[in-house]
Amino acid sequence: MTSPIVIATRESRLALWQAEHVQARLQTELGLPARLLGMTTRGDQILDQSLSKIGGKGLFVKELEVALSEGRADLAVHSLKDVPMELPEGFVLAAVLEREDPRDAFVANHYASLAELPQGACVGSSSLRRVTQLLALRPDLRVEPLRGNLDTRLRKLDEGGYDAIVLASAGLKRLGLGARIRAWFEVDQMIPCAGQGALGLELRADAPQLAEAVARLSHTPTWQACEAERAVSRALGGSCSLPLAAHAVPADGGLRLTAALGHPTQPTLPLLKVALAAPVASLSDARALGQAAADQLRAAGAERYLAG
Repeated sequence: MTSPIVIATRESRLALWQAEHVQARLQTELGLPARLLGMTTRGDQILDQSLSKIGGKGLFVKELEVALSEGRADLAVHSLKDVPMELPEGFVLAAVLEREDPRDAFVANHYASLAELPQGACVGSSSLRRVTQLLALRPDLRVEPLRGNLDTRLRKLDEGGYDAIVLASAGLKRLGLGARIRAWFEVDQMIPCAGQGALGLELRADAPQLAEAVARLSHTPTWQACEAERAVSRALGGSCSLPLAAHAVPADGGLRLTAALGHPTQPTLPLLKVALAAPVASLSDARALGQAAADQLRAAGAERYLAG
């Protein structure tokens, strides 16, 4: 690995921050020079439709995988929440970096919290997971679609299109925009999506030397927690068209996992929720915990929701 590692990245300001963060760690911690290959994905281009209608968050990943498969890039940096639960053949998730704040953030210019919003206020979010949990907290709200990169969403709020919007805390903090956060949704109020706040590094499966090197950047507790979360989604066929939340935290030498499922077309139906804990010493243990949570959701009636 004498030539620079080429990192494929989306060209949004947040994606570039993430790629530059990985670039710096490769250089300072592993002594590996790297350069960026900026790309625009279909998920960035199609902004007038919800992700659930145009192919899901995988649209943010596919073009980067093409660059990997064609040899134009060696590594792709993703927000782990955008990475499909099953990677295409020939690709591997080689590292998961330490998670930033996984909570959702309440962002508004005139209101300090969700409770302060007036009856019938307009809240922006295109995430079905957030929509169902927002309506569980405040059934009176009018939740309207909100697409675009972080700066675009904030601009739409500032232009008066919404009374408030809900965004991931991690992105705001990474871009130095933490001051825009008026309040946080604690994870028992609004459970994050699988992998929220974590970065994943994807490689070709035929690059074992690079995989061994970048694995040293991994944060094992984060990877185990995210693996449990992603296992819930994988077991239930999770995608952008399914309002599914899953979040794991360290507890008593293992993990405590909370998951919630809403109805995809009837967001005012009650959320199905489960919480369980288990000792976790490996990624396979984490996957087993996620599978157990999915099984409990099915026992609670998930099949009826999934059929919707």
